[in-house]
Amino acid sequence: MFLILDLLQTIPTWHLVGLFFAGMVAFIISTISGGGGAMLLILATSPMIGAVAAPPVINSATFISNVSRLYLFWHDIDWSLTKYYVPSATIGAWLAALIFSRLDADWIQLLVGVFLVSTIFQYKFGQVSKTFDMPKIGFVPLGFIIAFMSTLVGGLGPILNPFYMNAGLEKERLIATKTANSFFVGIIQIVSYAFFGILTAKIWIYGIVLGLGAVIGNVIGKRFLMGISIRQFRLMLLILMVISGLIMIIKNIDILL
Repeated sequence: MFLILDLLQTIPTWHLVGLFFAGMVAFIISTISGGGGAMLLILATSPMIGAVAAPPVINSATFISNVSRLYLFWHDIDWSLTKYYVPSATIGAWLAALIFSRLDADWIQLLVGVFLVSTIFQYKFGQVSKTFDMPKIGFVPLGFIIAFMSTLVGGLGPILNPFYMNAGLEKERLIATKTANSFFVGIIQIVSYAFFGILTAKIWIYGIVLGLGAVIGNVIGKRFLMGISIRQFRLMLLILMVISGLIMIIKNIDILL
């Protein structure tokens, strides 16, 4: 308890306020657009808490947020997809936490930058129409890959949208099923971060403050979900992520030379 109080005195108040409102705004957008909250937080939190701390903080906050989303969207979850996604995703999350504990800040930020730029191709320049039939068994390798990468960089939500949509999920069912999958993977992420010594008391404080803001964002976002275009928000997020990703790559490209 005394350690937490001492830490709070060393953390700038504007960091905590900024994290709370960043979590609220990001998850309003995430709830409305079907994802992207965690990825948007990469951009908002890295300047405040550093590139190394951002992924575990974001994943901790997302886990807290998912508790409220499970309550809000419980009746819309497609459990038949969850049973394919979660087992392999838990393996990917654990393996990524081991690798994360051995990486340095420059490589992590470069990886984040490459990933952010790649989203425009993964999302096919914002096109969201159904292009293929996604079999449920396909969520086994998908779960491993997405959980592995999200544990490293702090969030990959929007990339999953085309796969869920091609599996026949839309709006509430899409958000609910993604939330259930993310919740179970989040348990493994938190445990693995703790096991490999990544979760410090300060990261917990950041994660809780960010998560509380995200909970408020979920409640507000659900109220506006039916009246706002998902495609418009997705396109704005893509543009923002690509520009930010290019900046991160340019800043850290020297480590490859």
